[in-house]
Amino acid sequence: MRINKIMDIMDAVSRIKDGDRVMVGGFGLRGTPDALVDALVEHGAKDLTIISNDAGSPGIGIGKLLRNNQVKNMIGNYYNWNTDVADAFNAGKLGVTLVPQGTFAEAIRAAGAGIPAFYTATCAGTKLAEDKETKQFDGKTYVLEKAIQADAALIRAYKADTLGNLIYCKTARNFNPSMAMAAKYTIALVDEIVESGKLDPECIVTPHIFVNAIVKEGR
Repeated sequence: MRINKIMDIMDAVSRIKDGDRVMVGGFGLRGTPDALVDALVEHGAKDLTIISNDAGSPGIGIGKLLRNNQVKNMIGNYYNWNTDVADAFNAGKLGVTLVPQGTFAEAIRAAGAGIPAFYTATCAGTKLAEDKETKQFDGKTYVLEKAIQADAALIRAYKADTLGNLIYCKTARNFNPSMAMAAKYTIALVDEIVESGKLDPECIVTPHIFVNAIVKEGR
């Protein structure tokens, strides 16, 4: 059976609904699916929970969604580049959940692996551990952290085949592969698309089963 997951960018993001939890790949300026974020701004879905390492910059990347009043909550770990996050939070317009970066990465990986929760020593004894279950292992306190799942993931890859198998480029890989596995609906923005069977199997990082739509950069 021939499968082709290539989609128009607006058709792809139109599946995202008001109130959805949306993961956005990237670390700073690397591996961020900017065209997909721009399309989501145009689409206009609101009351979103954005799950991302950071929030771009004011009016740039995810910052566009924030300024367009489409974001209700944010889950992530580094918002220093975008002062709009603190301003919106202090004004009572935005909910923010801070997660230590290592815990954030593991919580997304766990969701993709079907693991509902895990114990970690990170944040034990701090405000980030308040109201969370703790347990002692070998005399050390660990905090129970829940997996982080999403309704949709916007990710950035280097190359795809028409089935949806993905290859990444160096550090742009970052959170993208884990997020692709942790969402119900994954859209991949790529630079190049080839026919199925043309990718070296040893180079494929994300198998096609985790990808629902492929969008070529510039289309």
